[in-house]
This record gives sequence, C-alpha cells and structure tokens, in this order.
Amino acid sequence: MWEKFLAQVTIPNPLGNTTNTFGDLLGNIITAVAGIIGALSVIMIIVAGILYLTSAGSPEKMTKAKTALIYAIAGIVITLLASGIVAIIRTAIGG
Repeated sequence: MWEKFLAQVTIPNPLGNTTNTFGDLLGNIITAVAGIIGALSVIMIIVAGILYLTSAGSPEKMTKAKTALIYAIAGIVITLLASGIVAIIRTAIGG
C-alpha cells in the first residue's frame, strides 16, 4: 500500500555539479571571496597612491595613504594565501 508513496524522488543539486561536498562548497565560497578581496586590494593600492600624491606634504594625509597601502598589501597577501588556507581546512575536516 505504501509503495506508491515511497517512490524514489531525485532533487537536483541547486549548487551545480561541481559542489557535492561541504569541502567543495567551502572552496567555492573562499575562491569567490578571495577574488573580491584581490580586486578591492588592487583598487585600494591605486587609491592609496592617489591619496599620497595629493597629500601636499601633510603628515596626516601621508600617514592615511601609507596605512591604506599597508592594508591593501595585506589584502593581497591574504588573497594569495587563500588557496592554501582552503587546502588546510579541507584536510582538517576530511573533505
């Protein structure tokens, strides 16, 4: 009697065929976020350069430009290390 209600139902994966495990999902998210951070870091380096050029010798503005440059470089370093971090996390969770 219950056989007609227990028919096999297949639900398509809403994340596509490349995301089948939690590790894959985490890798895709980190890759997307790393790309955004990398793009923003490059833009911030350009902005820091403009701030430095337009500081007109003002110590406060030069310090602000140097701080922006340091943060932008830190963003690029994090972006470059993102794939290594994902590999470590995947190994830790067994994905």
